Amino acid sequence: MSVWKKAYHANCWGPLGGNAVGVTSISQLTYRTFADMERALQDIAAAGYEGTELFDGNLLDHEGKPATFRTILNNTGLKLVAAYSGANFIFADILEEELSRIRRAAAIAAELGAVHLVIGGGAKRTSGIQPDDIKRLGAGLEKARAIAEGFGLRAHYHPHLTTIVEGPDAVRAIFKECGLDFCPDTAHLAAAGGNVPAMIREHAARISYVHLKGWQEEPFTFTPLDRGTLNMQAITTALHDIGFSGWVTAELDSWPDPKEGAIRSMEFLRAAEAKN
Repeated sequence: MSVWKKAYHANCWGPLGGNAVGVTSISQLTYRTFADMERALQDIAAAGYEGTELFDGNLLDHEGKPATFRTILNNTGLKLVAAYSGANFIFADILEEELSRIRRAAAIAAELGAVHLVIGGGAKRTSGIQPDDIKRLGAGLEKARAIAEGFGLRAHYHPHLTTIVEGPDAVRAIFKECGLDFCPDTAHLAAAGGNVPAMIREHAARISYVHLKGWQEEPFTFTPLDRGTLNMQAITTALHDIGFSGWVTAELDSWPDPKEGAIRSMEFLRAAEAKN
């Protein structure tokens, strides 16, 4: 019996990056996978997943013309579960530009049937973290949450390496400043020194959507769920223990054979459900 609804992020089928025009036009600075999204979704469906998540840039390719992407979803039988976006959030002069991009991404995601908006960010200054940066991030995230809820989406904060929210203490600090749900990314939390099962149990009331990703400490790399340093069975047990029954999205930034990586993670998820 399936415990979780299973999705797979479409970020593994090509190089990850951003729109270059965003260097000079903040409102255009989206995440992007440089790949054929139709092929990615076909492979995800063939691996047995029910849903998918896309970066904001790949979704905004269909802004104003969603029919083509809706056809791909219909042909593969996949549901668009979530969109992923992000921003610096701590720089007042550009915040409205960043929020305008998040608003556009939320609009197309909702139009295509998504239920979750995952948001990363909180820039690290070259001069170091200022005392009010967590508060600035929290205030910006609250504005992003209002945007998401305006489109009927559930907003989640996604801690990430290279931002000001990486490990357990920073996660606790940001959740004192905002009301977003917590989308744990298992690999990033572990790489930042977090005990991921403990964090899942600590923040259980905020978890309504999950990113599962394997991680190998030496040499540093992200892996399918059945490989690496991270004890993924302990993590899935923690999700079971808190009664989580929503969407889990497996993801992998790169892999020599993206479809094979997706299949490996699906096989792990099915085995983990059987053990729990």
